[in-house]
Amino acid sequence: MLNVTLRQFRYFEALARHGHFGRAAEASAISQPALSMQIRELEAALGTPLFERGARQVRLTPFGEAVAARLRDILRAVDELGDLARAEGAALSGRLRLGVIPTVAPYLLPGIVAALAQRFPGLDLHLRETLTARLIGELHEGRLDAALVALPVSEPALSEVPLFAETFVLVRPGADARKPVPDRAALREMRLLLLEEGHCFRDQALSFCNLAASQPRELLDGSSLSTLVQMVSAGIGVTLIPEMAVAVETRAAPASAPVAIAHFAAPQPSRTIGMIWRRTSPLARQLLQVAETVREVASETLGRATDAQPAAAPAA
Repeated sequence: MLNVTLRQFRYFEALARHGHFGRAAEASAISQPALSMQIRELEAALGTPLFERGARQVRLTPFGEAVAARLRDILRAVDELGDLARAEGAALSGRLRLGVIPTVAPYLLPGIVAALAQRFPGLDLHLRETLTARLIGELHEGRLDAALVALPVSEPALSEVPLFAETFVLVRPGADARKPVPDRAALREMRLLLLEEGHCFRDQALSFCNLAASQPRELLDGSSLSTLVQMVSAGIGVTLIPEMAVAVETRAAPASAPVAIAHFAAPQPSRTIGMIWRRTSPLARQLLQVAETVREVASETLGRATDAQPAAAPAA
């Protein structure tokens, strides 16, 4: 019988994910020598190396890759056992790992954190901001419990609950404030500033303008909505931002070069934000409560009733 521990498995998973002893040790909240010793003990118990040690990084051996593939399912099953016990409680408590896309996080997270802390005093909230594709991958791997993304994601293994809808607005230099709002055809002829590839909001903006992602255009891509608005204030072009970002991002524009906000004629471009989680999660009932809290925060942030209905159980 193998003499290995669940803790050693978690250290192995951290090192496999980070590919670096220092970063893995930091993520695991232990010292680097202690992590190294635990990995050596695990390799000794299994009778074969799991990693190739290099000067600056480590790589999984073929055997290590096989172990990693099986271990993800084992650790996810162990976590779900803990979730099953937590699900029996009346209120959500303990660790909750929530992912959020970058075009939502800066505008809703402060309110979400405060509301969840008030509603669930025993909750230990861990936040992760990254792109949709990574959030979905980390949900599948069991490294996240839920995520706030633009819907639909159309992943059979994930439940998705729509929370609210919001429109996109046009941001252009302040000097253009009195000009007619361009339609889609006119917008295609303008220098349209977009988020860099990988952001779902980029794809949504391109879809509204009926532009192919590969179509050559004269533009500069930005890493954040804040960058795009600053570029507009400098007179470089125009951009689209979600309604929830208007108050924060237009306030950040310099007074010497203000920007103007314009709403498009109907049908306005929009997106639906929702929460997703694994269909197998024992915390589904509690996650619906979290989703409803997020919907309420969004309603207050947008200053109106959100278009989506209150969070309800996702379809089976």
